[in-house]
Amino acid sequence: MVIGLSMLAGTTSMLSCMDTATAQQDQQIKRIVTPPPAAQVLRARSSGSLLALDPIIAGPPLVSGEAVIELNIDYTDSKIYNPATGDYDAVRLRSYKDAKQTAPAKVPFVAPTIDISPGETVRLTLHNLLKPENENCPSRDGKINTPHCFNRTNLHSHGLWISPAGNSDNVLISINPGVDFQYEYNVPPDHPAGTFWYHPHLHGSTALQVSSGMAGLLIVRGNRPPTSQSPGDIDTLLKEATGAPYPERPVLLQQVQYACRDASGKIEVDANGAYACKPGEVGGIESYDQFGPGSWPESGRYTSVNGEVLPLFPGAQAGRIERWRIAHAGVRDSVKLQFKKMRPGVVYGQLADAKAQQDWVAANCLGDPLPQFAIASDGLTRRKIAQRQTTVLQPGYREDLLLVFPEAGDYCVIDDQAPANANINADVKSRKLLGSVNVGVGNSPGSDLRAFVTAQLLAAADRHIPVASRQKVRDDLSNDLRLTSFAPHPDVSDTEVKGHRQAADLRIGGTGFGVNGVPYDPTGAPRVLVLGSADEWTLTAGVPGHPFHIHVNPFQIMEIRNPSNVDVSVDGEADDPQYANLKGEWRDTLFVKAGYTIVTRSRYRRYVGDFVLHCHILDHEDQGMMQNVRVAIPDGAGGVAMNHH
Repeated sequence: MVIGLSMLAGTTSMLSCMDTATAQQDQQIKRIVTPPPAAQVLRARSSGSLLALDPIIAGPPLVSGEAVIELNIDYTDSKIYNPATGDYDAVRLRSYKDAKQTAPAKVPFVAPTIDISPGETVRLTLHNLLKPENENCPSRDGKINTPHCFNRTNLHSHGLWISPAGNSDNVLISINPGVDFQYEYNVPPDHPAGTFWYHPHLHGSTALQVSSGMAGLLIVRGNRPPTSQSPGDIDTLLKEATGAPYPERPVLLQQVQYACRDASGKIEVDANGAYACKPGEVGGIESYDQFGPGSWPESGRYTSVNGEVLPLFPGAQAGRIERWRIAHAGVRDSVKLQFKKMRPGVVYGQLADAKAQQDWVAANCLGDPLPQFAIASDGLTRRKIAQRQTTVLQPGYREDLLLVFPEAGDYCVIDDQAPANANINADVKSRKLLGSVNVGVGNSPGSDLRAFVTAQLLAAADRHIPVASRQKVRDDLSNDLRLTSFAPHPDVSDTEVKGHRQAADLRIGGTGFGVNGVPYDPTGAPRVLVLGSADEWTLTAGVPGHPFHIHVNPFQIMEIRNPSNVDVSVDGEADDPQYANLKGEWRDTLFVKAGYTIVTRSRYRRYVGDFVLHCHILDHEDQGMMQNVRVAIPDGAGGVAMNHH
């Protein structure tokens, strides 16, 4: 058993406290500083990460196949770079901290990355050190769907296929200030390898805590090659000639919407209406007036990448395949990811407003976007690699991309513009800069990157896939980059489907935020699903569109019909690529555009218990856009078994 717990690597740290002179000097140069330090690492593995960090080795696990992790939850004082001023804002935010790490983290608002394998048991203890007097608990109006209890918490392992009951992935419990609670994740031996994440999930405080930076990657690494009986882990294919994994960049996208307030408690803004902090003031997140439609673009805040604003990714090499593991852990913006060659010799630092960002990108990020090769969505390996120029990430999404930078130099990492109906803020989205990648001299991959990636994967199959499965893998890769030997779930067939569910009419209406017109009621009857069965679900949403997420069991996408009743799950749409190449793929989170109808299928295996489905605009969830779900044991007579009956 090997399990790692480390801080994200792959960008350069910009959140360390700086004196004024250093900050002013840093405005004039591209921001290159040292990687963030490792948190406590439990029996560190060699991960093949581009910036693998020197581990601090802890003692052995308690039992073979078991590891213990401890996280403190407390306020952290630090600074976040603000491109509008070219300076750093002081902030005080809730954060996760490795309980065994004594030195302050240089990137405090990114939780440690948890690194596990199928078949392991993880015991994760949360120590809630927040103070009860600051928690606004209960809500002032006594209503469950008014945000409240800001210092109570729990934990959700987003995307993991584990039990929702007891002290496993149970989001229906509360860990109050002063309470320690240990979660136990029994990860099954057949769990898919992939990119997942974890975050708080207590109804009433979820958005406030996640926006504070309480989120981290959870990576399941596999070493199972494909066989004639079972799919393999894509990790066994993605290896270089030496046998080392392709270099990895774990990427956590966050929207930390901190604000400073005047003496009356009103959010302070500058002349353009963007959030502003005066010298000596400390930004924080203590109220839900910092969320809401349009609030993120109006705030002027930047999406951070691994805890940094406008970072530089160092260490890339021309002609070398990299694996980017990307999780959208933000609350209030959609991200439309592109990579373009940067004009040589330019620098960035202060970008005063949205127009300055747009103008800078237009002037300095040149040519066509770099091809991206998507191998997994929401941690689940795709049936076929999707080549694209843009990856759209909605809150809760994960995407694993293979990237090849064709030549040396710097590349822009861009959050591209989008039409109003393509993003969760329901307004036209302007183009922004997220950071840059520095690419060193290497070998030319040629002008056809698809052909290069295909050749590299075929060579990897010849070296690393067992003979019994090798030809099948080769044939698939040669046939439009198919990955059927690594896709973890078989199709849900027509004969499996036992019921049809009108699910997740996610909307804001006369009754407030709700699912199927009903606000969240923790005491109401849950939606009951039957263990061992499968259903077809129809998903719809009202304006502005909502990302649907369901816990425990993922779903397969059957069709996505636009308002003209055209299925766009294959080719997408001319003005919005986010639905392209999704037919037949599996996810656990999916943005449902207003006026669109999405049909999915899901099967319920192994786990019984209560959990939730909800909108992953987390302030919508906190205000009632959630529903309890129960997987129950069948009674043998067409119903479900009830306790003591």
